[in-house]
Amino acid sequence: MTPTRLRVLVIDDDAAHRDMLRAVLGDLGADVETAADGDAGLLRIAERSPDLALLDMRMPGLSGLDVLEALRRRGDPTRIVVLTAHADLDDAVRAMKLGATDYLRKPIDLASLRALLDLPGLRARVADNLQLPDDVVAESPLMRDACRDLWRVAQTDVPILLSGETGSGKDVLARLAHRFGQRAAGPYIAVNVAALPDALVEGELFGVERGAFTGADARRSGRFQDADGGTLFLDEIGELSLALQPKLLRVLQDRRVTPLGGGRATEVDFRLVAATNRDLEAAVAAGAFRQDLYYRLAVVVVEVPPLRERPEDVRALAPRFLASAGVGRKRLSPAAWSALLGYRWPGNVRELENAMLRAAILAPGDTVLPEHLPPAIRAAARDASGEDELSLAELEKRTILDALERTDGNRSEAARLLGISRRKLLYRLKEYRADGAGSAPGHS
Repeated sequence: MTPTRLRVLVIDDDAAHRDMLRAVLGDLGADVETAADGDAGLLRIAERSPDLALLDMRMPGLSGLDVLEALRRRGDPTRIVVLTAHADLDDAVRAMKLGATDYLRKPIDLASLRALLDLPGLRARVADNLQLPDDVVAESPLMRDACRDLWRVAQTDVPILLSGETGSGKDVLARLAHRFGQRAAGPYIAVNVAALPDALVEGELFGVERGAFTGADARRSGRFQDADGGTLFLDEIGELSLALQPKLLRVLQDRRVTPLGGGRATEVDFRLVAATNRDLEAAVAAGAFRQDLYYRLAVVVVEVPPLRERPEDVRALAPRFLASAGVGRKRLSPAAWSALLGYRWPGNVRELENAMLRAAILAPGDTVLPEHLPPAIRAAARDASGEDELSLAELEKRTILDALERTDGNRSEAARLLGISRRKLLYRLKEYRADGAGSAPGHS
């Protein structure tokens, strides 16, 4: 697989200097774009965020410091290296305080540029540079890639289509797109198309004119009008009926909404994010989804990876869900962790959340054991072991010995920590000695 070339943006008002950097950086293996001033540079970064930007400090109009301040206000994760003359080192220090990660002195030598473009190291730093809200978990490389793609497209106003399995977190990423974008201060309106009866979808989306049907005694706005100035999220867009698809397409094209029952059309200004768990291209081929609407929605498609491909996120999410259950502090035993990490999660994040809620309720002590997990997860763990309960039994043994070590051998305290009776603990220890495990540490 050919590695992706690093994208570098040079922002410099000196045309000769821009051309020199374009040539040298290109020879070093980068894809280079240029901007002649600060305004053009900010626009380029908003349109397509580069991996690295080289920013001249002294330019007419917006200075390098002005550009850095604007990027910091936007929460932009682009790595910035400032270009400064020897006499302007004070500006370089100020730039570092505003978020620049390094500086190069003019005239710039080839060795400095080559050291700067340590491609693997730079890519790793860029990958870690995206700041996510505390309520968004993206520890896995696949999920962080999806979030970075989302950040880049959220800087524009084009529609976003989130594609992924049910329960994989598409609703979380839709809200994140709103928070990343330029409409973050506006409303965020979410509609699950599949949850609405066909007879109600049109009025819910487009509004209802007074007298449109029996009981419609007042004009009511729809979700498009409610999202004016903000973001409209249409979940399960693939379930929209063929009869309503042309009406949605017309709103996306004209940015005007006509309520059910006729009446005056209203202009609306919104950012659309849609999500689906269906293969819309296959639906188009089958005649179940309009091709023109699909192309209008799928300007940018962000794939949301399933949880089975994100073990790092299982590790991060499971304790969080366990704590949010509100039934005391709980910890997962090694055996429980093994079962969770070996499971395929057909229900994705939603299934993990439900499993942790169940475990938190059923575990009487501080420790969640495999027996507190849903039957499907326990069965999958047994099947994966190839030897019935052998692997889980060994992990249970390690959990018990770990609890004894944590309680300095106090068997009563260890039993309480594990949520089992002292008699069961003693029985297990007796089994381990019979198996040749030797004397387990402990005292009453």
